[in-house]
Amino acid sequence: MTPKGQPGPETQISGDLRRGDVEAATDRLRRMPPAQVRSVLGRSGPGDVAVIFRLLEKNVAVEVFTSLEPRQQSQLIRALQDEDVQIMFAHLQASGQARLLDEVPAEVAQRLLGTLNSGQREDAGRILGYPPGSVGRRMGPVLIEMRPDMTAGEALKSLRQSEVPGQRLRRLVILPVVGRGHRLLGMVELTVLASAHEQARVADLMTTDVDSVAATEDDETAARRLSAEDLLALPVIDVASRLVGVLTLADASRILAEEETEDAARSGGSEPLAQPYLSTSVGRLVRSRMVWLLVLAVGATLTVQVLEVFESTLEEMVVLSVFVPLLIGTGGNTGNQAATTVTRALALGDVRSGDALRVVRREFAVGLGLGALLGTIGLVVAGLVYAWPIGVVIGLTLLSICTLAASVGSLMPIIARRIGVDPAVFSNPFISTVVDALGLIVYFLIARAVLGI
Repeated sequence: MTPKGQPGPETQISGDLRRGDVEAATDRLRRMPPAQVRSVLGRSGPGDVAVIFRLLEKNVAVEVFTSLEPRQQSQLIRALQDEDVQIMFAHLQASGQARLLDEVPAEVAQRLLGTLNSGQREDAGRILGYPPGSVGRRMGPVLIEMRPDMTAGEALKSLRQSEVPGQRLRRLVILPVVGRGHRLLGMVELTVLASAHEQARVADLMTTDVDSVAATEDDETAARRLSAEDLLALPVIDVASRLVGVLTLADASRILAEEETEDAARSGGSEPLAQPYLSTSVGRLVRSRMVWLLVLAVGATLTVQVLEVFESTLEEMVVLSVFVPLLIGTGGNTGNQAATTVTRALALGDVRSGDALRVVRREFAVGLGLGALLGTIGLVVAGLVYAWPIGVVIGLTLLSICTLAASVGSLMPIIARRIGVDPAVFSNPFISTVVDALGLIVYFLIARAVLGI
């Protein structure tokens, strides 16, 4: 940990590079564990990342590279020499290679595939054959397969003699048991194998009631299932029930973290960066936000048109314009609160598409309660400051807007899920556009009715 008041390691290394003191920067990096090097890369500017990476020892560089996000890997691939690229790319798992190939341009992807041997190329091609966002794209390889006719002693011997790297071997806690044609028969825990008699057959030790997941299933759904059911791993099978990979707890955690980051970004009106903030270029930050700003700006024209329709009402009672920002803001916030709550419930499986009516009823009641509280406050404050008829208009409008916004906001994520759109993408722009416009229509209609204008 950096002492308080002292510059962080990335600042020190960046300073060394600016002064041309490469030896000092290299010395600092070589005293850091790989996890800290990754943190330094994430906090370094885009121009420094490739330079810092080239200063790393080869084994550290490989370990750090495999732990980076695909977008960071893509940026490094373009800056590294062909020899380095070949080494880094070959050390990725097939799923990691596929994700990286999705990020880079087609010509770079072809060059990367050309660096692999035939077996690695086949594995990467198989992963790429599954649709984006599916478990098949995120599954890990089947490192060790057990056969049902093996004894526990033979199974453990095959583990010891396997060519699986030690780091991966240490993560094995449950092993698949396959029959002819790689058809999945069951799973056996490593602890069960280790504690069983040497002559005990794997068929007698394995669990046949095994949860599995189709390779084409949505990766987030599978990850949440693995996490919710407290499983150690989910075997991944194809349409013929052949074992093609394994989704581990670490894979599931990574998928869920990415999905939550993506939902948080989109609910805030921007695209996810898919890499650390400080290592992202300003141009990329602009692109990640511009689309949503344009969408919201176009949507805001509907609000302007509503104001134009009720222009005569505003001219007769100018004080009504004072409350427009308050009402728009309240409606938007209420709708977004409901949408965020329901989107999260959908992601966790607490709510399904068939629960639409129940959800809307609940959020209608919530909106009514919030509107009653805010409306009462608005009635009293506006009544005392301006006039009691104005207070009545504000109170009734807040009651109506909160109820409307909560109902619409709760329904939008469910509609999005039904039509196959990301609820986080669909909800906020729609709420910002529709709730603002409908809220103003309700406001001016109530004003006309109460004030007689």
